[in-house]
Amino acid sequence: MSKLSKAKRDKRKKQAPRRPFTRLNAQQPVQNHAVLVNEEGQVVAAIGLQGNEWLLAIGGQTMGNADNPVPMLAMLKHLANVQEKEGRKVTLEYSAALQQMIDDLAADEGKTADDYLAGLVSEFEGIEGEEAVEADATDETIAVAEEVPADDDKSKA
Repeated sequence: MSKLSKAKRDKRKKQAPRRPFTRLNAQQPVQNHAVLVNEEGQVVAAIGLQGNEWLLAIGGQTMGNADNPVPMLAMLKHLANVQEKEGRKVTLEYSAALQQMIDDLAADEGKTADDYLAGLVSEFEGIEGEEAVEADATDETIAVAEEVPADDDKSKA
């Protein structure tokens, strides 16, 4: 190996065109498709598309991802309904692409888009209702147990 080989190699590197680094897992931009905004104009929750993956963000943090954004949209719609019942004004806006997905899924089941989405939202309300019924049943069981007198006095006689 010659003494000048390093100098030649360095000169060749400097003259070569610069190549950008290809990064693994390079962050792709997120395209918002549904946004839930409160009355102050702050984004409460959003659904976005990053590459081929749908992301659900609530309170500025990514809470989950999925291949199908429609159940996430139903969850946001349910959240909007709950907020409105509590007296807060919120608005849910979603993109034409997301509306087209809902239309296609609704057409497959022979429903309108509003009926299809309302059916998905009612599933979330049903879960919340079942939890409330279970809590009420537990409270009633406790109340009944407190009303029943103890049999300790009878066993002594």
